[in-house]
Amino acid sequence: MSVSSTDLLQRYQRWRRIAEPGFWIVLYLLQTSLNCWVSWLDRIRTGIDTPFWEVAVWEWSSNLALLALVPVVIFGNQFRPLQLVFQRQNLRWHLIASLIYSLVHVLAMVALRKLVYWTQGGDYDFGNWWQEFPYEYIKDVRAYFSVLLLLAFYQLLLRRWQGEATLLGEPDAGPAVEPVEQPERFLVRKLGKDFLLPALDIEWIQAWGNYVNLHVRGHDYPLRSTMAAIERRLDGKYFVRVHRSYIVNLAFVHSIVPLDSGDARAILTTGGEVPVSRRYRDALKKVSMT
Repeated sequence: MSVSSTDLLQRYQRWRRIAEPGFWIVLYLLQTSLNCWVSWLDRIRTGIDTPFWEVAVWEWSSNLALLALVPVVIFGNQFRPLQLVFQRQNLRWHLIASLIYSLVHVLAMVALRKLVYWTQGGDYDFGNWWQEFPYEYIKDVRAYFSVLLLLAFYQLLLRRWQGEATLLGEPDAGPAVEPVEQPERFLVRKLGKDFLLPALDIEWIQAWGNYVNLHVRGHDYPLRSTMAAIERRLDGKYFVRVHRSYIVNLAFVHSIVPLDSGDARAILTTGGEVPVSRRYRDALKKVSMT
């Protein structure tokens, strides 16, 4: 029985929250295990007598710290996306972030090593920080941008797999078949095919770096736009800004649940939830009652 690409995507979406962190965990576990053996064999070959446990401590302390920093790098990239064709401003931001990334990595790594050595009755000496840190930074900056490169490649594959939306523009000749200022449909390219996505099928829209995600029936279709730009082009009778990063379709709102913080959550008829910030909560109530 053959399985279509759509079925595979739906299956993957169900496991995505496990698959994404699982990839990084497996990657770093394999990398660390391989580095341990390679480093130890290199020391044996050069005649340096180092117990295997020490080599293992060096490699595991470093890679565990790097693994813990992966979510931080991903989170930072959501706010300052680094495109494959580098944007100069974001590149400078990431270079500064890589310096902080390296400093945190080294501090965590040294702390872990000192702890393990202490349990063994010894003491770990990192050496001269002014000499050792630049060496570590050269390795860390490669690790930092490798995470961004893998992330960009994964996002590109995911967009090609699940579909990427664009706004319908003016035709080369003749009248427009859709309202250009307030489109009734979006053009979606998915696995090399184009189809039209009705605007009213969109449940909510979420800001995502240089994109906004159009959420439709469990799928996210990235659209290169800002929240302010897409908000201006949506029908205000249906689509309402409820958060700095969210726009919701009122047709799918089932109820609004207040939170102790003063914020709220919009419960959708599809079972999803969208955060509603205190700033937009009253405006949503007024629009919902009209």
